Amino acid sequence: MSETYIISDTHFGHGNSLTFKKADGSPLRDFSSAEEMDEHMVKCWNSVVRPEDKVIHLGDVVINKKFLPVLNRLNGKKKLVMGNHDIFPTATMLQYFYDVKAYRVFDKHVFSHIPVHTESIGRFKANVHGHLHSNVVMEKGDVDPYYICMCVEQEHVNYTPTPWYRVKEILESRGIYS
Repeated sequence: MSETYIISDTHFGHGNSLTFKKADGSPLRDFSSAEEMDEHMVKCWNSVVRPEDKVIHLGDVVINKKFLPVLNRLNGKKKLVMGNHDIFPTATMLQYFYDVKAYRVFDKHVFSHIPVHTESIGRFKANVHGHLHSNVVMEKGDVDPYYICMCVEQEHVNYTPTPWYRVKEILESRGIYS
């Protein structure tokens, strides 16, 4: 039986992402090169995703189109929810993804790259999103339980696609299904 996985913001080939910092000043992505980062992400991806599985990528796949072919090395049937850096023609993206959307509703959850506005969240169980890298959506000084960031970094998914059942377990532990 196939599994569905979620991930976001891989930024394959994006050497400048190695200069991004966390709030404490430490590196957001602690790799010596973009090539090392890419290889690590490919290894982590393929360690859990099988060829028959589905992966919803929540955007910002690559910065430069020349890095798109790395997607051919990744297991699974890939669907793209476009991010702000996914600027290539849809026809180009469809060479690597079986479907490309601006957002997606799945199991009454909204999947987006950038978090949806808080006034919209009431229409859905939760917002599964990317874009924020090491940050999270806050509400009155606490993590907003209705938002879950799937950015590739260690803080969120440790460079590994997360199975959908695990995402729902995390949301359930926050009490959003009560």
